Amino acid sequence: MKFLFHFGRYLGLLGQAFQRPEKQSIYIRQILVEMEKLGLASVGIVAIISVFMGAVVAIQMAFNIDTPLIPRYTIGFVTRQSVILEFSPTIISLILAGKVGSRIASELGTMRVTEQIDALEIMGINPATYLILPKIVASMLINPFLIGMSMLLSVGGGWLAGMATGLFPTADYVNGIQSFFHLYDIFYAFIKTVVFAFLIASVSAYNGFYTKGGALEVGEASTNGVVYSSIAIIFVNLILTQILLA
Repeated sequence: MKFLFHFGRYLGLLGQAFQRPEKQSIYIRQILVEMEKLGLASVGIVAIISVFMGAVVAIQMAFNIDTPLIPRYTIGFVTRQSVILEFSPTIISLILAGKVGSRIASELGTMRVTEQIDALEIMGINPATYLILPKIVASMLINPFLIGMSMLLSVGGGWLAGMATGLFPTADYVNGIQSFFHLYDIFYAFIKTVVFAFLIASVSAYNGFYTKGGALEVGEASTNGVVYSSIAIIFVNLILTQILLA
């Protein structure tokens, strides 16, 4: 019953958030601000994780190919497929859920306990639309760029690992990257990315928006935002994989 209560209130908050904005120019400017805070500020951590993630996948594949019956270009092929289909859209989204989700939940939670959200309501401003909608739109716009960058850097990280360790030649790795490529794989990855971005922003915003108490409760809301958005990503990932790849 508690789950149904929160799920219903979550849907109600989304209904409020997606109402028509009072002044669209303000919201467009706020979306750009949120894109910088939620997306561009995460470029560094996404880049570092992606390079090492691709390097680890390539090295593990190189060590696990212990028979000449498997061609060496398989390393590049498996690295590309692993990165595009799962690692970049899902793992990076989970990282963003921790970084971006906690920021959204703590920001809205602080505004709630300091009565700033109540002040917006008194002024006749829809706080859900003003505070949450720009975050959702910004995340859905900027996250595909982060994931696309992650894909490129991960594949490049695998190549760097091969160059540094000498486990596999560059020609075979590049041949594997180019082999059996389907554009639908990219399309599938970006669909997941956009859905995950929506979940990160909306679930975290929900936990922050309904915070009650003081600083301790803000911390709890931040933690819950990360936990619940991560669970939502994993659950929806299973559903999307079944639907889009079946």
